[in-house]
Amino acid sequence: MMPQHHLPADIERTSMKIIAGELAQRGLDIPPENAPVVKRVIHTTADFDYAQTLHFTPGAVAAGIAAMHAGATIITDTNMALAGITKPGLAKLGGQAACYMDPAVAAAAKQAGTTRAVAAMHKAAAEYPGAVLAVGNAPTALLTIAEKIENGLRPALVIGVPVGFVNVVESKERLFSVCTAHGVPAIVAMGRKGGSNVAAAICNALVYSAAGMLDPTDRGWK
Repeated sequence: MMPQHHLPADIERTSMKIIAGELAQRGLDIPPENAPVVKRVIHTTADFDYAQTLHFTPGAVAAGIAAMHAGATIITDTNMALAGITKPGLAKLGGQAACYMDPAVAAAAKQAGTTRAVAAMHKAAAEYPGAVLAVGNAPTALLTIAEKIENGLRPALVIGVPVGFVNVVESKERLFSVCTAHGVPAIVAMGRKGGSNVAAAICNALVYSAAGMLDPTDRGWK
C-alpha cells in the first residue's frame, strides 16, 4: 500500500478536509467560532463524539484567543498536557505554559490531606489568577476551580476535559454551571471522555488561531 501523503502538512490538511466532510455527512453544524477547536480535538482523537459533547459558554473561544493574544499563561493539571502544547506558537504570542505537578505541590497536598491536582490549582490561582486553566485528568481540579470561581477567581478561560469514571461527569457539569453563572469562559467535554491530549489540542487550537498558524505551513511545516 502506498501512503496517500508523505509530508506532515499535507497529511494534516487532508485530515482536516476529511473531518469537515464527515461532520457535514453526519449533519453536524459546528458554529464557525468553535470549529477550529472541535476539528482539532477530532483530529487528535479520531472521535466525532466531541462534535456534540464539547460545550462552550458564550464567547469562550473568542475569550481564549484574546487571552493568547495577551500572552496568557496556561496552567495544566498534568505534565503530559503541558508537553503537548505548542511552544513555538506560545513563544510567538509571548505566552507560556506551566504545570505544578512538582515535589513542592506533592508535599503541600500531603500536608493538607488532598490531591496534588487540588494543591496545584490553589497554587495556580494564587500565582496566575487570570490564567487559562487546562484540566485533562483530574476532576478534583475542576471542583477546586469551581469553588474558587464562586469565591471570586476569574480565570481567562477554563478547559475542563478530564477522562474517567469517578466524579468526572459530575465535576464537568458543576464547573460548566458555575462558569455560566459567573460569566467565566469555559470549554468542557461533557461525559466521560477527555484526557490530557484533548486539553492540549484545545489549547493548540486557540494558540494557532491567535497566532495565525491554523494552516501547518504557517508553523514552518512542509
